[in-house]
Amino acid sequence: MANAAAKNATNGAKDPKAAARDAKAQAKAAKKAEKARKKASNDPKDMGRIRQIIRAYQVTHEYDRALPYLLIGAFLLPIALGIVIGLLWGHAFNVIFAGVMIGILAAMFMLVRRAKAATYKRYAGKTGSAEVALGMLPKKWVSTPAIAANRNFDVVHRALGPGGLILIGEGEPGRVRQLLASEVKKHERVAYGVTVHTVIMGNKEGQVPLDKLADHIRKMPKTLQGHQITDIKQRLRALDALRPPVPVPKGPMPTSPRQVKGARQAMRGR
Repeated sequence: MANAAAKNATNGAKDPKAAARDAKAQAKAAKKAEKARKKASNDPKDMGRIRQIIRAYQVTHEYDRALPYLLIGAFLLPIALGIVIGLLWGHAFNVIFAGVMIGILAAMFMLVRRAKAATYKRYAGKTGSAEVALGMLPKKWVSTPAIAANRNFDVVHRALGPGGLILIGEGEPGRVRQLLASEVKKHERVAYGVTVHTVIMGNKEGQVPLDKLADHIRKMPKTLQGHQITDIKQRLRALDALRPPVPVPKGPMPTSPRQVKGARQAMRGR
């Protein structure tokens, strides 16, 4: 009976080589699944550099029909200059090669600029679009979208960086000023000793347009050092922890009637 038990235990034990093969197969399957997920994903973080460039071109071209011609011109112009200079001064191969490299850089620079402009054009007029501009601030800036909102989709965002503590309002000017005033009082109680600046995003007089917002904030006079930004950031976390979450979708809000109705219901807590 003891021999039978030992035999069953031996049969029940997994062969180390088989276990290693199974583990290798599972790792291979997981790697394949992750590769398939990244391939199907539209998140830039899951894309390689070449795919990011292709995706940026596709999205930009939807709002910028002149993009192909501008990219071709930016690429060919340095090459043409390189050919002329090479023929006149000699060392044609080296000069033309340099022209090709400069052409590639010029085309990439053009794509980045046009992509930025197309992004603003894509989200212009949508509630929450200020988040797009805040996302283009330098890394020294910390932005927090939609810290406050009302049922009319007036929204307040926040940016903290070398230029100070800034609250950005978007929506109907009269309502958004009231919302900003309320938020200024809350922030002054927490970030005592720090001036809270306000900006209203829009295209009317005294407002800052979407495509100028990031530059407007970035160019504000530097009033805070790195350690001050860190200290204020910690205090603002305490303020945010006390407030209920703002029931608005992340990013610019859709404008179709059905989606707007659903968003309004969420704002009312239904």
